Amino acid sequence: MTEKSSASRVHAQLRDMAIRFAFKPGERINESALTRALDVSRTPLREALNRLVAEGFLTLRPGQGFFCRALDPQQVAELYQLRTALEVEALRLGLQAEDAALTALGAHLDASEASYAACTDVAELVRMDEAFHLALAGLAGNGELLRMLTNVNERIRYVRMVNLRQLRSGAGEDLSAHRRITEAVLRRDAGAAEAALRGHIERRAEETRALVRLAYSQLYVPD
Repeated sequence: MTEKSSASRVHAQLRDMAIRFAFKPGERINESALTRALDVSRTPLREALNRLVAEGFLTLRPGQGFFCRALDPQQVAELYQLRTALEVEALRLGLQAEDAALTALGAHLDASEASYAACTDVAELVRMDEAFHLALAGLAGNGELLRMLTNVNERIRYVRMVNLRQLRSGAGEDLSAHRRITEAVLRRDAGAAEAALRGHIERRAEETRALVRLAYSQLYVPD
């Protein structure tokens, strides 16, 4: 295996660990332990760690090393604001898409609605929710926007999982919100679609501080 492919493999493994806070917030990354655990040399490990710094999952402190990102209410709130901005702009652009693309969004929701309503697996619920929002944003036809939104989703995924674990009944609320957004998109009703989308995202953003406290309790005192 080449160093480049090793770095890609290790990056994927470490990103998954960072998303789910396998490293505790603010924890120093033990590079020697990771080289042994992941069976990789120091060079591709360092390349993967630096990529994760650029993506916002880790921080680098000169002279000290790599650390897991903090779980900070203000930063999480800012990520929710960024998510709202990205999705609203994608929606604005997406409403100009061809009829077939809008119909495909409706078909996506129809196909996943029953599974979403019946699902009790929190990770799968978050995956399906993200899939809907990426499909909605995908109407814009802007790959860079989708890349940024994917990064934001990954950085708030743990908090969202905590939220859905606490409020399992929220799945039904999210489902009806998806339906309201989609119906407005199919009508090309920009005002109604944006209001439904903003309300859907911002309801969760308002709970950020309490959710971060709950996330900390689950990280340090797991179920």
